[in-house]
Amino acid sequence: MRPRRARAAGKPRRGVRRRAAARCRALQPAARRYDQGLNADLGNDVFVAVNAYRMHMDFISDPAAYGFVTAKVACCGQGPYNGVGRCTAASSVCPDRSVYAFWDNFHPTERANRIIVSQFMMDGTQEYMHPINLTTILAVAAAAFN
Repeated sequence: MRPRRARAAGKPRRGVRRRAAARCRALQPAARRYDQGLNADLGNDVFVAVNAYRMHMDFISDPAAYGFVTAKVACCGQGPYNGVGRCTAASSVCPDRSVYAFWDNFHPTERANRIIVSQFMMDGTQEYMHPINLTTILAVAAAAFN
């Protein structure tokens, strides 16, 4: 039996990340059907599903399509890919954060957040938010109070 290689504490193996991502993608249709069933039972669009995974993965898998230079390197951080630790005074900071998808090892940049918000708030498709988007929800709520 071959000995296992040591790995950094808290860092999942690549296979684990791939399987988790695959499960997340596989659950999306089931979650949508479940919400549709609940809404049908209630006779109204009460439950709304947001596909946050898809929102992030779209610009992570093809950053150039969204005007980003990279989604693999954070704008502010330390270590490989600026992905170690928090953004501090000791961190290296990119010269133009608008071309980076991530500010630090976890948080999207302001520009990336604007893209995410536009996808579930302004986008009229049901690709990211189903059965209605946030703009429609706010319009219905405003009409109810008038």
